[in-house]
Amino acid sequence: MKTHKFTQLQKSAVAALVALALGQSSAYADLSVGSIFGQTQQGTVVSVKNLDTGLKRELKADASGRFNFSQLPSGRYQVSAGGVNREVQVSVGTGTPVNFSAEAIERLSVVGSSINPIDTSSVESSTVFSAAQLERLPVGRDISDVAMLAPGTVRGDSSFGKLASFGGASVAENGYYINGFDVTNARTFLSYGRVPFDGIGEQQVKTGGFGAEYGRALGGVINIVTKRGSNDWKFNVSSVWTPSALTAHGKNVVSRVQAEPGSREYYSAYRSDDESDELSYTLSGGGPLIEDKLFIFTLLEGKKDSSDVYTVDRSSRSENDSPNALAKIDWYLTDNHILELTGIYNVEKTDYQIFMNPDDKYYTGQHGSLRTAYTERNGGDILIGKYTGHLAENFTLGLMYGALNSDAAYTTPDPLPGNECPLVDVYDQSTDDVIDVGCWNEINIRTLNFGPDTDEREALRLDAEWVLAEHTLRFGVDSETFTSSRAGTSYSGGVFFRRYTPLDSPDRWNGVDVAPGAHVVRKRTRETPSGSYEVKNSAIYLEDSMQVSDNLLLYAGLRNESFDNLNSDGVSFVDAENMLAPRLGFSWDVNGDSSAKVFANAGRYFIPIAANTNIRASNWQAVTTEYYLYDGTVDARTQAPNQLGAKLGDTLVSGRNTSPDPATVASANLEPMLQDELIIGYQRELADNWTGGVRFIARKVKNGVDDYCGRQAFIDFAEDQGYSDFDPDTLASCIILNPGRDLEMDMDVAGDGVLQRVTVPNSYLQLDKYKRTYQALEFFWERAQQDNWFLQGSYVLAKSKGNSEGLVNSWLEDATPGLTNDFDHKVFVDGTDGDLSNDRRHTFKLYGGYQLTSEVELNANLMVQSGRPVSCFGYPPFSVDEDEYAVFERYAPSTLYCRNADGQQELTQRGQFGRTPWTFMLDAGVSYRPEAVKDLVVQLNVFNLLNTQRVTEYDEKGDLSLEDEGQNPDFLNDVNYQTPRSVRLTIRYSF
Repeated sequence: MKTHKFTQLQKSAVAALVALALGQSSAYADLSVGSIFGQTQQGTVVSVKNLDTGLKRELKADASGRFNFSQLPSGRYQVSAGGVNREVQVSVGTGTPVNFSAEAIERLSVVGSSINPIDTSSVESSTVFSAAQLERLPVGRDISDVAMLAPGTVRGDSSFGKLASFGGASVAENGYYINGFDVTNARTFLSYGRVPFDGIGEQQVKTGGFGAEYGRALGGVINIVTKRGSNDWKFNVSSVWTPSALTAHGKNVVSRVQAEPGSREYYSAYRSDDESDELSYTLSGGGPLIEDKLFIFTLLEGKKDSSDVYTVDRSSRSENDSPNALAKIDWYLTDNHILELTGIYNVEKTDYQIFMNPDDKYYTGQHGSLRTAYTERNGGDILIGKYTGHLAENFTLGLMYGALNSDAAYTTPDPLPGNECPLVDVYDQSTDDVIDVGCWNEINIRTLNFGPDTDEREALRLDAEWVLAEHTLRFGVDSETFTSSRAGTSYSGGVFFRRYTPLDSPDRWNGVDVAPGAHVVRKRTRETPSGSYEVKNSAIYLEDSMQVSDNLLLYAGLRNESFDNLNSDGVSFVDAENMLAPRLGFSWDVNGDSSAKVFANAGRYFIPIAANTNIRASNWQAVTTEYYLYDGTVDARTQAPNQLGAKLGDTLVSGRNTSPDPATVASANLEPMLQDELIIGYQRELADNWTGGVRFIARKVKNGVDDYCGRQAFIDFAEDQGYSDFDPDTLASCIILNPGRDLEMDMDVAGDGVLQRVTVPNSYLQLDKYKRTYQALEFFWERAQQDNWFLQGSYVLAKSKGNSEGLVNSWLEDATPGLTNDFDHKVFVDGTDGDLSNDRRHTFKLYGGYQLTSEVELNANLMVQSGRPVSCFGYPPFSVDEDEYAVFERYAPSTLYCRNADGQQELTQRGQFGRTPWTFMLDAGVSYRPEAVKDLVVQLNVFNLLNTQRVTEYDEKGDLSLEDEGQNPDFLNDVNYQTPRSVRLTIRYSF
């Protein structure tokens, strides 16, 4: 399997470098280090020396002449054997082959050239980007942007940020690591602990086939190694500026509702006046505190970012000038014992000001009077400690401890002014437009004096490697505890009023007919409690890389996973133990000279249940909804009705106001979500400086996990079993299960307060099995740096289909992992089998660079991609006299039942309405390195050079409202476009 690396080796030397690569099994895929392996004469003493830190190690080649130096910090090394020296680059998570039987390797002095030998020692699919490569290429300053360069990745829905989807998985199924520490946010899996971008030494992107030491991810893994100090004191100052003046304007979306220009209904999206300005400046330095022994690297990053966003009747301005920092200490106690300490500070404090439009006009593109101001705080700090000990020539031990603390969108003051005002808005029934009115500022008021919502992670990991003849055994254990706290909430003022504009025709509300011109208001209350919730994950693993012959490597691994989710009382409601995840693979050097390779990998991967599930499922939420007539008069300040009139229909109650028994929250026979993966590939040298290959990837999700929120199935089951006193209000609001399987659970089915273990057949729930498959052909190629240019690219033909995208739902922008609407009731499953949201049938990527002169370099990055499927979403098709109506009436359009031209709900199919257009994105850059000023770089990058702003998302909401028989006039209208052109200016100076 191909491992991409960016090194400084000339391509002509690569064949010599890897000629006898298969002589040693070195499928070393550690989280933060690499290895050097190869072959020489039997019994020869081989030594390695890090040219930056002086680290030295030596050992004797075995009876077959093989040698392997594992757990080496990445960097430049000199390898010596029998009086011959070689200079190589070690990259994170990869093995670097060295052959002392071949001709001497030339040294090439082109920094950052991309040389990717055919690594016959690994069965993983990964790409490694060095800091030098990231500085050269026109790529966003975010690790997800970098991941988009790798084959098999596509951009996820914009509602989830800039996250990447790997191999058909949702964006919430990836793993993120910094210096060996898992920094994935286990609350939602949609964020991660961040390191200042200029502090990245290397970024490894694993797209599949990773070894048994990795788990808890179904998509991909992004693995970061930070920069570190060396024996030379080096400093760097830089400034990166993306000015708003050089950024193209975004496109507005004109609504199909017939309205006059300038009226509030005219635009369904308004962006043309939005502006953003980003400025960062970095000072970094590193060197020896004690030569060859103790090293330090520090970085301080400052920011001055601002953004102005204008909407229909108000606007906002945000400013962020939060400093971030990184410190890394490496202490070589001896050449065989290393201590590392990493500290990261990544707090982001953003100041917001909310304005009303001047003169009460719409779409002004100007700030008017200040309505409110607040500060939002995110992020925190990360601490990582690691010990590496080479206890013998054939035995290495690593021990890592990590701690992460992070605030989650904490606003101050808490609460904001206006918290006594009820939440009020006005729903225009003719346009489907919602207008915020009144004196409130926050939708949800948090429990007073609770403090910020926080996420904390503590992890301990031990890894060992033991080389026994042809076998390289690796084994280890890791354990982590993730704690999420959340404040309880209620609506501002304790109540939410939604006023509906009158219609000229008769209307119907909550099962009651109302006359033309009637004023209707919905009154809703909602309350949730505060709490702290834990997720405990642990694993042990064992793997063996066996060199069965000179050109055949076999790999076998086994990972044993355990997940434990606890409620706020510390009681488990999901406890899965001893889940076995086997991994198998091989690498065959076809010609025995590393010029061609056949490889394969098969594995099983589990993913835990997010902490957000603890918060949502094991907690309680009480919601009551009532509809009233009123006379149309409102309070001048709050805009709430002065007096409620006749009540329309019954009070609708959903949820509960007490925590459910942990035994009732999840299926007793719940199986954790897993994915099986198969990769088969071929890679070879095509010509001088050119390599290429093809991979086939197949993935299939099994035992998908989601929640079910219906009630009628349990009512029918109890009735059929002869239980006449069953009360559905004793159920948890939603139950976590494996869709499509019989549900084994505890219920008070007899209505006597005693829980009984029962099995509810799936024939009552009527849920289809959770389905997601991904198949792809990846073609990849590379032209190594030679004659002043390099090129790398891929084409992927892929198909992702099923009835669920995964832990999150891009359709509905539903960011509640494992608790989406997908299986809340059978009506949400109907029609969903088809092409999934991340199904991009064709993706073409190409990036490279050309050294125009000794001072000027040109670089470019191109991605061409086909569109995503388009569907129609309507309200759940329940009438007011059905028991399910009280549960699902507050749902947004989220089923495939859409109203037709006659106003009747009919079932549509996933992807029935075509696809979004193909997109074309070209980024370009030019770098100037004046010979007169050594180590100065001036760089200009232009993103979306041609300013192509094609549609990336359509309005898929088909229904106008819950009980209105009209269709949404903006159905299939544009919603989002490609990001407009922007320009980034960079100045760097090293000394």
